Amino acid sequence: QVQLVESGGGLVQAGGSLRLSCAVSGSTFSRYAIGWFRQAPGKEREFVSAISWSVTTTYYANSADSVKGRFTISRDNAKNTVYLQMNSLKPEDTAVYYCASRGGSASRNEHDYSYWGQGTQVTVSS
Repeated sequence: QVQLVESGGGLVQAGGSLRLSCAVSGSTFSRYAIGWFRQAPGKEREFVSAISWSVTTTYYANSADSVKGRFTISRDNAKNTVYLQMNSLKPEDTAVYYCASRGGSASRNEHDYSYWGQGTQVTVSS
């Protein structure tokens, strides 16, 4: 059984930064791709970013309100942890952020992920 625990969320002003962490246990972490997703109130969960187990592949959301250029995903296999550095935060980034793992390549599709954390709240005030 794989467990994922997110941390690092909180309240921040627009333009500020947060770093989310996703700690993974119960698996051979280095062989799992990790994705970050978010769900804002009243909206469907959406893809944010993903990273392959080898760190050679990273994906970021391509939506109009893209996080690319503001968010950076990274991982430390020695610490079984994936990070999401979020800079230049906007009120529309407010959401519950989830990390998820899959035993394959990185994917933008939430249905490809087998295990999920419980989420961490990020609130960006204007």
